[in-house]
Amino acid sequence: MSDLSDQAKALADARARAAVEADTVESWKRPEGASFEEWMNTRIARFETRRYDWDALKFQADFDPAYRRAQMRYLGTGGTGVNADNNTVRNENFTFSTMLIPAGNIGPSHLHVDVEEVFFVMRGKMKVILEKDGERFEAILGERDLISVPPGVYREEHNIGEEDALMCVMLGAKKPITPTYPPDSPLAKIKREPK
Repeated sequence: MSDLSDQAKALADARARAAVEADTVESWKRPEGASFEEWMNTRIARFETRRYDWDALKFQADFDPAYRRAQMRYLGTGGTGVNADNNTVRNENFTFSTMLIPAGNIGPSHLHVDVEEVFFVMRGKMKVILEKDGERFEAILGERDLISVPPGVYREEHNIGEEDALMCVMLGAKKPITPTYPPDSPLAKIKREPK
């Protein structure tokens, strides 16, 4: 299947999902019968109740241990393919999580067809490689540096530092389409089990 037909299928899936979500209650509306305090408490995600999810992208690490990294979700489930997490704040317009990437490890090249993705480095040193239509761009990001990657651009992240890197990751949709991989990547052939 070509990269273009994968994108078309992903966009069709997104439209179908958006039609279903249109029938759901918006996350910012106060739940019936909830006090203001109860409602506001549902809008808080405390670090002490978060856990690193090393399994969200385990299928990649199973293929190559250099792809091992962990997601910690705060707002929505992100773009890793996790379908549900009752320990996050319900989201409406974007997702927010942190990603821990051990020293020397890599977030493999992938593509989001439907959303902008933002990386904000909180700790460590990351090399980000972007590719589109045969053109390539590389940037080194340090602490408090940010990069915004448009939809349709392949991106990969390399921890080139000597310590674990910690990044904030935001995706510009309530439930982003699960990313795809370059057609020549072995990861493109791996079937994932829904989580």
